[in-house]
Amino acid sequence: MQIRHAAITEVDALAQLWFDGWQDAHAAILPEALRRLRTLESFKERLLRGLAEVRVAGPADAPLGFCMVKGDELYQLFVSAQARGAGVAAVLMTDGEARLAERGVNTAWLACAIGNERAARFYGKSGWHHVGSQIIQLETTAGAFDLEVWRFQKRLLPGA
Repeated sequence: MQIRHAAITEVDALAQLWFDGWQDAHAAILPEALRRLRTLESFKERLLRGLAEVRVAGPADAPLGFCMVKGDELYQLFVSAQARGAGVAAVLMTDGEARLAERGVNTAWLACAIGNERAARFYGKSGWHHVGSQIIQLETTAGAFDLEVWRFQKRLLPGA
């Protein structure tokens, strides 16, 4: 499966994929106040701000998933419902890890919503280690939103 840089022309499709995936994985386990802030438009705005750090799997007219990195963090990883179980997430994660390693990141981290057991299992199978919980500040249209999450870390190999 080929992974490529996201194009501005697919922001709408990627925002819809992200919105749908977020609703599926997080709507039932995160606070109502955060659910109200996670609109389709909010995902589109975040994609536009971070587009240079987004890599995509699938055709431009029907992306299957994306991975976004930020600093030393594997920041976002979402796969469409129809592509789950097909290896798309693993390929995107490997690409994200390689991008972080190329930047000299030795230990990468990611945040997982507390209660998102499916994602936590996937991270564990992918070599990430649950190292505890922490409060992070999420970006929202109303400003920062504090949320306690599970923190996962992974030691990256140089040049991976």
